[in-house]
Amino acid sequence: MVGVVLSLEVLSTKSDLKRVVGDLQSSNKTIGVVPTMGALHEGHLSLVKHSVKRSDATIVTIYVNPTQFGAGEDLDRYPKTFDEDVAKLEAEGADFVFAPANDEVYPAGFSAGVLPPAISKRLEGEFRPTHFAGVATVVLKLLNMTEADFAFFGQKDFQQAMVIKQMVADLNVPVEIQICPIVRDEDGLALSSRNTYLDSEQRVVATSLNKTLDHVEQLVVGGLRDGFEVITEMRQMLIDAGVDNIDYAIVADPETLATVDSIDSTVVALIAAYVGETRLIDNRVIAIE
Repeated sequence: MVGVVLSLEVLSTKSDLKRVVGDLQSSNKTIGVVPTMGALHEGHLSLVKHSVKRSDATIVTIYVNPTQFGAGEDLDRYPKTFDEDVAKLEAEGADFVFAPANDEVYPAGFSAGVLPPAISKRLEGEFRPTHFAGVATVVLKLLNMTEADFAFFGQKDFQQAMVIKQMVADLNVPVEIQICPIVRDEDGLALSSRNTYLDSEQRVVATSLNKTLDHVEQLVVGGLRDGFEVITEMRQMLIDAGVDNIDYAIVADPETLATVDSIDSTVVALIAAYVGETRLIDNRVIAIE
């Protein structure tokens, strides 16, 4: 089924998507894809802006992928705002939305999957052991279905971006991965669909993630080179701010995500913490001059 919303075409089947991709390729148009799970905010829309600027045609996928959610995670309550999402995408100049049903992505009898690269085993992989297998599988399927020349992901999900970049390189997928900057609200909180779960008091606590990253950057740029000291400072700031639980707060090598003992080159500071029942992540790449 194909629906049309002003100049934006909404596709729901693989056959419709294949037709569109074929038409674009026959016209020698480059294709950019922005994979999302909907509930779009300015962070997602910034990726669309990058794609519209870089590509001849932009396809935004809206699909809440069940295989990347573990037991007890928020699949059932993940926000769904499809009509609003389509209106936002139309305003940003996206050309197509691909919004498939589950059986279009995972047909009856589906049993294959992607073994994600080694970088997936750290951090998120320790706390959400099935997550990246689901992410890698659905992203590879979407890249294959859209035959995109460029794919756009946000830095906020830093490890996810590194997993996808490595998967694409390892499997010789002919797509260029573009990692786009984090978009923040006025209070510094990194934009996320899950921010809607926070009440006003929790929102204040949640801003401590970005404040902690600001502080860490100041420490490192100011000359602190002991990774253990930096990590200790990170955790204490988050605890003092009232976060409910810290999955990790580390300073790592941006290529391997291994914790660094001595900071002598560019590092990435990464945080995953709970505010109430909401799990938030944030990061900061810190360059050493």
